Amino acid sequence: MEVFSAVFILVVVFMLLAATIKIVQEYERGVIFRLGRCVGARGPGLIILIPIIERMQKVDLRVITMDVPSQEAITSDNVTIKVNAIVYFQVINPVQSVVNVLDFIQATSQLSQTTLRSVMGQSELDEILSKREEINQRLQKTIDEGTEPWGIKVSLVEIRDLELPSTMQRAMAAQAEAERERRAKIIHADGEYQAAERLAEAARIIARAPAALQLRYLQTLREISTDKSSTIVFPLPVDLLTPFVKHLSKGEKPEG
Repeated sequence: MEVFSAVFILVVVFMLLAATIKIVQEYERGVIFRLGRCVGARGPGLIILIPIIERMQKVDLRVITMDVPSQEAITSDNVTIKVNAIVYFQVINPVQSVVNVLDFIQATSQLSQTTLRSVMGQSELDEILSKREEINQRLQKTIDEGTEPWGIKVSLVEIRDLELPSTMQRAMAAQAEAERERRAKIIHADGEYQAAERLAEAARIIARAPAALQLRYLQTLREISTDKSSTIVFPLPVDLLTPFVKHLSKGEKPEG
């Protein structure tokens, strides 16, 4: 009987110690409730509670990475898209995260989904595609304002995937192809324009020195005469025939 009593006393003492002594990690805080009333947060380290009277609830202060499920939204220019995002947040006020909201992770998730659909609905497709950073900042600011009363700080929101309808993808591909063709035509036309300017400049130089044309002609013959396996056909310059034409027109025989 005495042994049973001793064991019972040890068990009671152990239970009281377990309810009295708590250890809070460096990345945690303990929110203390005394007779149902919140008296603040303690930790990290060893926490001693008054048995039965005080109760502690631990809160993790580390950054939480939350995946926002894919949401279907209609943009302001009536394009249906599916988009998902990732949210980084952490608890900065443990007391508010316990007292003001039942489950701050679930509440932040629901708020993120609603905000994502709302912001996508207020933006055009081109804006979402080209101004991704501005959309991310708008999402972060809106979600952070909603979670502030819960003691939550949203540090970063990133849109991860954007899914477009197949018809829109084909239309965008056709638009991109047309844009590339337009640029190619502009570049080609610009090259032709520059080449024409160079040719015009060369013609002006040759007009001032007609012998340059004959020298260029001889240089061209020299360049193409290196391949002896080919037959070269070249026109005879009119300047070589001019003296003969003049003498024949006068009825004289050319000298030599």
